[in-house]
Amino acid sequence: MNHKLVEMGLQKRRDVKYVRDINFFEKTPAGVTAAEEKTANELAKNIKNYPHALVLAGLMDRQISAEKAWIIPYKIKEIRGGVFDIKDLVTLSETEYINIFENNKLHRFNKKMAIVFHKAVNRIQDEYGGDVSKIWTGKPSSAKVVFEFSLFYGCGIKISTMLANILVRHFLIELSDYYSIDVSPDVHVKRIMKRTGLVPTDAKTESIVYKARELYPEFPGIIDNSCWEIGRKYCKEKPPDCEKCPINDVCKMVL
Repeated sequence: MNHKLVEMGLQKRRDVKYVRDINFFEKTPAGVTAAEEKTANELAKNIKNYPHALVLAGLMDRQISAEKAWIIPYKIKEIRGGVFDIKDLVTLSETEYINIFENNKLHRFNKKMAIVFHKAVNRIQDEYGGDVSKIWTGKPSSAKVVFEFSLFYGCGIKISTMLANILVRHFLIELSDYYSIDVSPDVHVKRIMKRTGLVPTDAKTESIVYKARELYPEFPGIIDNSCWEIGRKYCKEKPPDCEKCPINDVCKMVL
């Protein structure tokens, strides 16, 4: 039998409501209204008309909360007067992006991430003719999708696999296989896998990745969202809410 984390991940992919009601905002970022959060979420979800919004948001998702990262495309869209086409975004220079990020305090590392954003929009225009969805169109292999994302400036394997995982998990994008979509070992994934006893408490990142591959070789990243959700809602660093945790029956740390 699959581990409970795998079963949870598989169930979510079968849950039509879960797939339809995608929400990238667990909490509303400070200074953002509910209406703005809803609009930002709709922008990130609109991969038909704005596939680059999803990719750009994912590239911003590092060393700040997910909510602060995923609202950046919406904020830039507002700064540009409601326009968010690649043809407009590429007209801005690196310096202009740095000014936008720094003046609006969009990220913890404004200059660095402004450069990531600038290089990304130019890569989308130059390599994909402005349509980044070409990366996942036509049932490519999971390895190809992860590889293409990894070519973006500043994008490591963690974000590359996260973006591929989101496309498959939330948007049900069909690939020819899913075995190259690894788990993205963030703090939640590491905490859950260690506390449940799936890996030793001193396990390295590589060990966690390979354990996920062992749990479900066909799609190792299937446990990613389960770990994230449990980590955010129940298995917090302290104090964990073991009583309400959905996997407390298979956890070695139940308090």
